[in-house]
Amino acid sequence: MRLPTAGREEEPMIKRFCMHPLWEVTRTLVDVAQGRRAADVVVRGATLVNVCTAELQEGIDIAIAEGRFAYIGADAAHCIGKGTKVIDAHGLFAAPGFLDGHIHVESSMMGVTDYARAVVPHGTVGIYMDPHEICNVLGLDGVKLMDEDARRVPLKTMITTPSCVPAVPGFEDTGAEHMTAAMMAETMDWDSVVGMGEMMNFVGILAGDENAHGEVAATLKAGLTPTGHYAVPETDRGLNAYIASGITNCHESTRAEDAIAKMRLGMWTFFREGSAWRDLHQLAPAITERSVDTRFACLVSDDNHPYTLLSQGHVDHLIRRAIEEGIDAVTAIQMATINTATCFRMDNDLGSVTPGKCADLVLLGSLGDIDVQRVLIDGDVVAEEGRALFDPEPFVYPDWATHSVHVGRTIDEDSFIVSPDGLAENATEATIRVIEVASGTVPDFERRATIPVREGRLESDVSQDVLKTFVFERHHETGKFGVGFVKGFGIKGGAMASTVAHDAHNLLVVGTNDADMALAANTLIASQGGMAVVRDGKVLGHVPLPVAGLMNARPVEEMGELVHALEDAWEAIGCTMTSPFMTMGLIPLACIPDLRLTDRGLVDCTTFEFVDLLAEDEA
Repeated sequence: MRLPTAGREEEPMIKRFCMHPLWEVTRTLVDVAQGRRAADVVVRGATLVNVCTAELQEGIDIAIAEGRFAYIGADAAHCIGKGTKVIDAHGLFAAPGFLDGHIHVESSMMGVTDYARAVVPHGTVGIYMDPHEICNVLGLDGVKLMDEDARRVPLKTMITTPSCVPAVPGFEDTGAEHMTAAMMAETMDWDSVVGMGEMMNFVGILAGDENAHGEVAATLKAGLTPTGHYAVPETDRGLNAYIASGITNCHESTRAEDAIAKMRLGMWTFFREGSAWRDLHQLAPAITERSVDTRFACLVSDDNHPYTLLSQGHVDHLIRRAIEEGIDAVTAIQMATINTATCFRMDNDLGSVTPGKCADLVLLGSLGDIDVQRVLIDGDVVAEEGRALFDPEPFVYPDWATHSVHVGRTIDEDSFIVSPDGLAENATEATIRVIEVASGTVPDFERRATIPVREGRLESDVSQDVLKTFVFERHHETGKFGVGFVKGFGIKGGAMASTVAHDAHNLLVVGTNDADMALAANTLIASQGGMAVVRDGKVLGHVPLPVAGLMNARPVEEMGELVHALEDAWEAIGCTMTSPFMTMGLIPLACIPDLRLTDRGLVDCTTFEFVDLLAEDEA
């Protein structure tokens, strides 16, 4: 079989993420371990973080050949020959390379090349990437582009095929065709695919939806891993049913009791700590306050923007945060190495420094700081002292990937008039449903607010922090749009717009006045996507994202500066929320309670029904 590619010569399909499959090099590894053949690399004198036994072993030598570990012991002198590269690791800790078990690279606003340049120096050697953002915009052709880019860097980029395009069928319009079980089955033969992306349609799984179960079945039939998204606090019948469907892990726990319940049922529980979704503080007590086995606990980031990667790091930051929350350092490292590899049934190759495994190694100055000194992938040194040692040419995206914003209507001030059916004639105020968001958390809350009506129009009410919100369909020029109001950003004036609006990624606009909202929207239409902050007719911050309206091909350093400037613009209009544009981007995500807004309207995400903006008739 062959992997479909985007403008690239086809290659034989071999599913692997090491320099050589083990069966090709067993005789070489045996010879090196016994001193009959010289190793390619020997690391000497390290303190090994042994994730198999949760202990620290001092004075350990590590011999590497053909991209795999051949010998781990007290003295590898017998493995050293004329051509062996020797690395002095006395005073350093040697740990398995770090793995991120759930990440959307598109949320970094960069392609895989620049993402790899940002994260590998922090000890990340592999990621389990769910590219459902680009898949919602460009379909599987977009996923193939991400895969094409990933093949140019040493970072092991394992794909979990997006399962929910759209996130919940019938509630939004995406740029791509609906993902089917047959399409899922096709991708299971791709050499980069290791599983199914997060099944956000947990409602469909619980209801026995044929396609949702078909996608899981296609993954299980291929012997790969279906990944999950169970975003409700019910942990009895529903959770049992969800796990019984074959889904093995979940990153949507926000309470310690959620994490415990999932681990007790044999589900790998992903402890999330990203740029905006900071759940570790709430989840850590599941480990620190209980005597439980942590083999089913993993660390993941889910989403990271470039400034976070530059200023804080990646998986190394997750491990530091886990330690800050009271989790033992070795346990935290297990949660980012062997536990993750085992979750994806890849611990035969990844996740530990043991004979025969891929030679992915991180050398640390200390366990407390997790300060990464050097990174090896398949035995090659790929980063030193915070700097990547690889820098491929920028990836060239085709025109169809960089021209994806097609709103199909002129957007001006009149586009933001809100005059809903049912509004009483001569009304001076109206009671409406409001989406309340909070910093650092994924769920939102449905509230009620009474706001002014002027000349038959509903307006934003800054005094209550209730802001007019629109979602415009931007893929097929349908002219559709949804209208709602949001609370929680705290801005005093201006508008924000984004084409990063999960998961359909339509054009989202929030603001205090129609003129600024129109300017913010048109700024992004002109740049073919991105994020913008506007006030008093001036663009205060703008991050162009022309690749599917999600990413930019600029280097991480430039993207970090743009995103940091955007955060400054948010502060300038009064918002003090952490990563507000990431919180804003979840306003349309119809698979998470309570209330969301898509291009089709307001969605009650507890009953999965469309609801009216006006709530006058309710007690």
